Amino acid sequence: MKLAKVSLLPRRRQRAVVPSAGWWVVVLPLALMLSSDYKLRSRDVDQAVSGSADLTVLVEIAIYGGAALYLHHRFRLRPPARRPTGLLLAAWAFAGYVALTALWSPYPALGVVRGVQLLITMTVLYTVATRAQPRDLHRLAHAFIVIVLLSVVIGVVHPFPRTAHTQERFNWLYVHPVIAGVYLAVAVLLVVSYLVRRERPEHRLWPPVVYLGALAVLCGALVATGTRGAALGCAAGLVVLLATARGPHGRADVIVVGAAVAVLAVLAFSDEIMAFVARGDTADKLLSLNSRTDLWKLAMRAYAEEPVFGRGLGASRGLFLDDIGLGGGHNAFVNALVDNGAAGAAIFAVLLVVLGFVLLLLCRYRPLRPDAGLLLGLLGFFLVDSMTTEGLATPANVSGIWLLIMVAWTETLRRQARVLDAPPPVAAAPPQEEAAPAGAAEPQHATAAF
Repeated sequence: MKLAKVSLLPRRRQRAVVPSAGWWVVVLPLALMLSSDYKLRSRDVDQAVSGSADLTVLVEIAIYGGAALYLHHRFRLRPPARRPTGLLLAAWAFAGYVALTALWSPYPALGVVRGVQLLITMTVLYTVATRAQPRDLHRLAHAFIVIVLLSVVIGVVHPFPRTAHTQERFNWLYVHPVIAGVYLAVAVLLVVSYLVRRERPEHRLWPPVVYLGALAVLCGALVATGTRGAALGCAAGLVVLLATARGPHGRADVIVVGAAVAVLAVLAFSDEIMAFVARGDTADKLLSLNSRTDLWKLAMRAYAEEPVFGRGLGASRGLFLDDIGLGGGHNAFVNALVDNGAAGAAIFAVLLVVLGFVLLLLCRYRPLRPDAGLLLGLLGFFLVDSMTTEGLATPANVSGIWLLIMVAWTETLRRQARVLDAPPPVAAAPPQEEAAPAGAAEPQHATAAF
């Protein structure tokens, strides 16, 4: 008689082995993003367009170069053997054309550096798209949430000196509140996506209470940045996410819960909402969208001078400094027209349309719907936020890098869809026994075959 083994320590539960391409999927995109946006010093726009490089710029260039060398060392990158999908072709066309416009940019040093950075980013995310598994992208999303939460802690514990335009707005390090708002809004959408997952809870890496605590911190910090475009975009992204990630049930939840929350918010916090929208600006400044409409008039004049191929990568960063004191187009589509012309703006629009169309098709697959809905919510956020910021159409920033992350994530979902579409394997028929000769005796211990 055998006795059961007694152990004083709890047994470690065996977890199923989850396919993964490796931690480089998490490290490389975040390294590019943080090196481009997180700064320990502040400098004027005219110093950036002049091509002067300080230690921070050299570190950023070194990180991008290290990412390219790592991919070459590990994967020996070469031209693809298979024809890429339409979405990847659109992404490569956009990256290639934008980098090409650096050849006729009025700021060649800035244009060449940004063009090379965009090509490296596209190479990193193309490798992610063709080699990563969905689990890798969920790890990337959770790592991004952790980084944003740590950034909020840094901004509270050790606030850096503020500029004249950001005295009352929350940020961290020398990250502009507009950029900080993008980080926070993306993190809010990611957290909400994991909270509403009921059919695929295995993608959650933390308990629900952790997501709820993170959501409270992120929402408070987003409001404190005073970034109206990011807040409005986040609200739009949440509506799209909830309406698509859970199918018809999600659309019903948006109508019922959204209407109730909107009414309560207007009744209880009307003064705070108006103060957030006004942010101390005069009526004339609000009508001009904080001088953006004046900037867009100048941008359209610059576009009319080079309407087909644009003024070149980085041109909008310095064209309007003398006239209005602002750098960049402060609108992704206006920025694309000025820098890349009608040709580049058309490629940019095609990329966004193809991405949205593929994600809508993926929503038909119930197992893929939570991820596809999340990506559609992020796309909705960036489209709304791009009305007042140019990051989505420019290289080396959180918005542009997340656009390519969304492309890579969509490609991993497309591979999963092919598996779901594949017909189930046909079971092989059992071998038939040969007929026994006439008069032969049957075996005594024969058993029935099932």
